Amino acid sequence: MSKTLGTIWQNVRKKRRGEGFTALAFLAPSFVGMCAFFLIPFADTVRRSFFDVRGVNFIGLESYVSVVNNGAFRLAARNTAMFVAICIPLLLVISLGVAILLRSIRPYGKLFKTTFLLPLAVPVASIVLLWQVVFNENGLANTVLTTFGLEPVNFMGTGAAFWVLVFTYLWKNTGYNMILWLAGLDSISDTLYEAAHVDGASKLQSFRYVTLPCLLPTVGIVSILSLLNSFRVFREAYLVAGSHPHDSMYLLQHLFNNWFQNLDVSRLSAAATMMAVMLLVIILLMRRFLDNESD
Repeated sequence: MSKTLGTIWQNVRKKRRGEGFTALAFLAPSFVGMCAFFLIPFADTVRRSFFDVRGVNFIGLESYVSVVNNGAFRLAARNTAMFVAICIPLLLVISLGVAILLRSIRPYGKLFKTTFLLPLAVPVASIVLLWQVVFNENGLANTVLTTFGLEPVNFMGTGAAFWVLVFTYLWKNTGYNMILWLAGLDSISDTLYEAAHVDGASKLQSFRYVTLPCLLPTVGIVSILSLLNSFRVFREAYLVAGSHPHDSMYLLQHLFNNWFQNLDVSRLSAAATMMAVMLLVIILLMRRFLDNESD
């Protein structure tokens, strides 16, 4: 009996070992790519933040102190924080509302999905042309304002440029988040809504006590992706206003781009490391908050 059990255990170990090697073989290309294009470059960036421009002489925290004391960095960090704080909640609420609306008007909602997904298919260059047509001093937006007897607005030369950037981010990402919300809504069992209806719950109460708790995992994914996508709006801002736009829309990406052009590697590496750590902390806090809410 013991010999039989020993033979079975050996066979199980061999099978597990074989499955482990197979899994490693499939994971190896992705792991090598991640190390080559992400982990190793990031590690080198952290290393360079403690060295001079040539990466030879150790200067300690000098680059970090220089970044914190830099006026352009403080302006860019403040604008970026305000942009994220305004855009992420708005995007979550708007995209969730659109997803619920489209789901409630089935099957006709499928006809409108393409409308919200069109911004994802529009190239950045075309978006820039759209900005110039709509928000130029003699553009469509000012034409509408003057038609109603209002004063024209210099959208790209005043504080309104920030809100143009917010509008562009919401317009471009609402459709993408809507698809994620729809996937989360479809995963909720209809029996939960039927039970809530039997208990006399209204639609608002069903949303509060059934939909929102079941959507918490989706909230985490959508929030993190929205946060990461918020740093991609730099492409449109840069193509429209260049390296030095109006102060209201001067983001960290503009600052990083300017330091890269000036080959200020030390400060660029220090600022990039600080931003990476800050993003990591924010994501971990978001995950912890959502985990506590789900419990």
